[in-house]
Amino acid sequence: MPQIVFLPHHEVCPEGAVIEANKGESICEAALRHGIKIEHACEMSCACTTCHVVVREGSASLNEADELEEDMLDKAWGLEAESRLSCQAIVDDEDLVVEIPKYTINHASEKH
Repeated sequence: MPQIVFLPHHEVCPEGAVIEANKGESICEAALRHGIKIEHACEMSCACTTCHVVVREGSASLNEADELEEDMLDKAWGLEAESRLSCQAIVDDEDLVVEIPKYTINHASEKH
């Protein structure tokens, strides 16, 4: 079972976290299942960028981003080459190291 290491984030997981993920689930689903309350304002439908993450290690093992995800990512705060929407990034067999950016484009949190 692959592990996802979440680097410390001042609000979502101040100490960081290491969780186990199921192959075939999204990074967002795995995080939520383990109590990491990553923002997901569109209910994981690839219609916003609030679940934007940067995959620091293991990105090659994830599914490829489709055109819709790429278009949405263009609107994300702090976009990097390894940026993904966590609701669309599907875990495979490899471990991941993930950073949740400090900000999103949302002006108000949905408190998911």
